[in-house]
Amino acid sequence: MTSPGAPVPDPSALPPVHETVVQGIDPRGARFGAALTSVLLVAVLLLGPGTAALLLLAMISALFAIGVLRGVPGTVQGWVYRRLVRPRLAPPVELEDPRPPRFAQLVGLLVTGVGVLLGTVGLAAAVPAAAAIALVAAFLNAAFGFCLGCEMYLLLRRLAPA
Repeated sequence: MTSPGAPVPDPSALPPVHETVVQGIDPRGARFGAALTSVLLVAVLLLGPGTAALLLLAMISALFAIGVLRGVPGTVQGWVYRRLVRPRLAPPVELEDPRPPRFAQLVGLLVTGVGVLLGTVGLAAAVPAAAAIALVAAFLNAAFGFCLGCEMYLLLRRLAPA
C-alpha cells in the first residue's frame, strides 16, 4: 500500500503481466469435424475385421494426431469447414476455448491409436472396438454438442492443483 501523497507508479514502467491469451474457435467447426469423423468411424465398423478397416482406423488416428499438433481448426475437417461450410453461415454467436477440443483430439488419438496398435499385432477385435468407442464420443459431439474429451479436460483442470 502506498501512503497518501506518495507518487503513483507509471503503469507503462511496470513489468508486463504474463497472461495467456487464447484465441477462440467456432464451436460449429468442431461439431462439423466430429460429424465427418463419425462417418469415417461408421465406415470402419461396416468394413468389419480386416486390413481395410485397420488402414482406415490408422488414417483416422493420423487425423487425430494432426488435431493434437495443430488444433481443431488445423485439421483436414477444419479446412473443409472453413472452405466449404463456414462461408455460408452467419458469424458464430460465441467462440470457445480451443484447449478442450484439442485435448479431445488427444483422447481420440489414444483410443484409435491403441486400436491400430492392437490390430497390427493381430488382435483384430480391437479395431472395431476402438472405432465404436471413438464413434460414441464423436457422435455425442456432432449430434448434441456434448464433447466428452472436452469434459474430461475440464474435469482434469479442476482436479489439478493450482
